[in-house]
Amino acid sequence: AAATGMFSPLVLQMMAIGEETGELSELLDEAAGFYEREVDHALKNLSSAIEPILIVAVGGMVLLLALGIFLPMWEMIAKAVSGDRDEVGARLVRMFLGIWDSPAGTAGAALLRSAVGSEWTARLFREFIVTQVMRRVLPHLALDPAEAPLRISLVASQMAGLAMVRYIIKIEPLATAAPEVIVAAIGPTIQR
Repeated sequence: AAATGMFSPLVLQMMAIGEETGELSELLDEAAGFYEREVDHALKNLSSAIEPILIVAVGGMVLLLALGIFLPMWEMIAKAVSGDRDEVGARLVRMFLGIWDSPAGTAGAALLRSAVGSEWTARLFREFIVTQVMRRVLPHLALDPAEAPLRISLVASQMAGLAMVRYIIKIEPLATAAPEVIVAAIGPTIQR
């Protein structure tokens, strides 16, 4: 056994003692238990080291998905709030549908699914809406500052519901309706 180099000096010593005392089987069982505990301990340490790396990697992927949908949304928001104030609702819905019907919509669908299933992603999504969307929209709208956060969150609920029903759950006829039909139906609600 010593010539193979597979066994540590501790195991070789235990084997020698076991052969002398006639308890080789018991000592080998004890050595096996020792090494099993060592492997379990090493695996726990390895998983503890890998977990933060995986969290950062998943966070990076979520960030890429978020940027894929949010960068076009920033442009959409700027265009939607500029121009005739009586048409903001229709422009917002039209641009929203334009983004979701584009390749960026795939990233948006993945992010929305993730936000529904993960509190961490939902928190990121929430913080984005509050810190980026609301902050960018408020200066362009003639809203009472006390009522603006509620009004904007109501608009967000309509848009999130539209995305969920049209692109995730795909309920007909909304899932395949022409964008202008949806703009005509939802635009006035968003305008209010």
